Amino acid sequence: MAASRRSLASLTVLLLLRSVSATAAGSSYNVTDLGSLGGSGVGGVSSAGQAINNSGQVTGSSYLSNGTQDAFLYSNGVMTDLGSLGGPSAGQAINDSGQVTGYSGLSNGTSHAFLYSNGVMTDLGTFGGSSSGGLGINDAGQVTGYAGLSNGTSHAFLYSNGVMVDLGTLGGPYSGGTGINAFGEVVGSSTVFFSSDSDAFLYSSGVMAGLGAFGGAPSAGQAINASGQITGWYYLPVSGTQRAFLYGDGVITDLGAFGGGDADGLGINDAGQVVGESILPNGSPRAFLYSNGAMIDLNSLINPSLGITLFDAEGINNLGQIVANGTNGRAYLLTPVSSAPEPSTFALLIAAPCFMALVGWTRRRN
Repeated sequence: MAASRRSLASLTVLLLLRSVSATAAGSSYNVTDLGSLGGSGVGGVSSAGQAINNSGQVTGSSYLSNGTQDAFLYSNGVMTDLGSLGGPSAGQAINDSGQVTGYSGLSNGTSHAFLYSNGVMTDLGTFGGSSSGGLGINDAGQVTGYAGLSNGTSHAFLYSNGVMVDLGTLGGPYSGGTGINAFGEVVGSSTVFFSSDSDAFLYSSGVMAGLGAFGGAPSAGQAINASGQITGWYYLPVSGTQRAFLYGDGVITDLGAFGGGDADGLGINDAGQVVGESILPNGSPRAFLYSNGAMIDLNSLINPSLGITLFDAEGINNLGQIVANGTNGRAYLLTPVSSAPEPSTFALLIAAPCFMALVGWTRRRN
């Protein structure tokens, strides 16, 4: 890592500059710039966060100085390069043991799902097709995602104890799992009979079932918590917009939007708080938090003097910490001020195309 040989004093100063205490009036989160692996890509993007666990560890992808993109694990102020299976890689989900799943390019130009555990990245394979990707993982190390078949389609999978199981579809050629909870319940989306549209599904006790809560409109599940609450998006045919939702016990709640029409729920914690992305009337994306019945622009909850705009929030843990992406092409960690260490204490702590190939019918996860 770029900072691995810095003196302890220099590293402490650098990280203190990155972690800013958002204690100004109206600010609710400390914001930590997660940095990068030393490089930047198209548009100046250097890192992108995708998921967070209950210890505040984050995974995602970052560019190296040679222009390569690798999956990372951010923990205790340090971003670690997880390597790859031979091509570009990206972390997509992380569990409380620090195991990571995602996808990585191979030397032959295809891309496969991986499980990173105890310093080793394992290729999870496919169902005979060319590509696969891991998008969700639980604390038992079970992984879900999508995997290609030899006929060119892709199906959702559940990987457990070294075996990848095909979860099938809702009748169409494609499906993909995007989230999995402690009980092995999988959420995702699938094409349906005689249509290219997708439907959000819940896979539970060996059965994949459409949520059936959207009146036949296209939808996709993105994340699920321990209580079986689900978030994602669904389409409103009349307005032609996409809205974030919270689904639980057969009831769907429209989470709203910021005026531009489209919104997508991307992460949920066990308290039912949802984070995601919504579009402003001018077309610009903004990260949101849905809590206590209200959708809030996360940018209104951080210190404006930071000069940061958060475009999307990808995950939230049970402590309320959020991983988001924003200006300067960086991933950011948001920690509620009430649970964040005091600045002095914090200083001491520091010193011490894949699923997208499925689609056209589902939103890209950054």
